[in-house]
Parts: sequence; C-alpha cells; structure tokens
Amino acid sequence: MTSIALSAAGSSFGPPRVGVGVFILNASRQILVGQRLGSHGAGTIALPGGHFEFGESFEECSAREVAEETGLVLDEKAIEFGTAVSTVSEEKHYVTVFTQTRLPEGSPAPQLLEPHKCAGWYWASWEELKGMAERDGEAEVVTQGHGKPRLFAPLVEMFRTRRQYRPWSAEDDSAGKSA
Repeated sequence: MTSIALSAAGSSFGPPRVGVGVFILNASRQILVGQRLGSHGAGTIALPGGHFEFGESFEECSAREVAEETGLVLDEKAIEFGTAVSTVSEEKHYVTVFTQTRLPEGSPAPQLLEPHKCAGWYWASWEELKGMAERDGEAEVVTQGHGKPRLFAPLVEMFRTRRQYRPWSAEDDSAGKSA
C-alpha cells in the first residue's frame, strides 16, 4: 500500500471508482486525445472515456463513452481490452481500464459533443504521449514551467508501470506499420 492509501484507510473516501480510457487509432496509428475541462484532471490531455454504468462490459462502456463524447460509433466486437492501472491521489482512487480499437475506415471526424468536459479532440502519436508522460511524472498539475500540456494521471501511470504495452497488435509491427 502507498502512504496515501495507508493514510486514507478507514477514511470516508469510499471504494475506488472504475473508469475506462479508450485508445482509438486512426489509419496512421495516431491516438485520439482531448484536453479535459471542469473535472478531475482539468487541463490535462486524456483519451475519450468515463465511468462505468451498472452492468456494463468494458466494450459497452467504451462504445457508449466514445459515442457520447465524440459522436463516433464503434463496433463493440472490435474493442479489445488493453491494460489497467490503479491511480491513487490524496483525494481519489481510480482503477482505469484501457481498451483499444481502430477507427473504422470512412468514419466521420470526431465531434466535440461535451464542450463543458473537453476543449477539443486531436490526433497524437504514441511517441508524443510517451514523451509527455516521461516529462510529467505526477499529472495532476495542468502545466509545467514551459506551459506544455500534461497527461491525465492514469495515462502517466500506464506509461510508468506498463512500459511494454502498445495499443496495437504485434502483427501491426511485423507488417511494417510502426509509429
């Protein structure tokens, strides 16, 4: 247990919350991300995602959250489990399940359907996100001294603890589709 978890033991924080972050890859193997607004991690760069509703599978939650936030319609059968992390801050404990899928060819551009929660969507490379994670360490602060955006804490934790994870298959790498 971390020192934060030990100090919170027996407190009124309640059980961990469970969320999902969805790696959506386009044909260039870029990942859809946006800047969070008005909630936990405001100002940080995050994947589309959110909280599970009662009884949802990973795939159902991923497809619902992506549709609500971006208007993109994903085939639940094409969504795969990626990895998961546990992130503890002084006030919150989250388990984040990362899923992954490819944007179907011919899909429309992502829309900004929840402007009170996200400043806008854009495509970023794996290396860009990895570089942000390496620079960030703790991701709860919006910017560093250079004014550069920071990653949402679960993504930083994923890059820190799941170093071998990639949201694409080994077949993609062997076929010469490296980032």
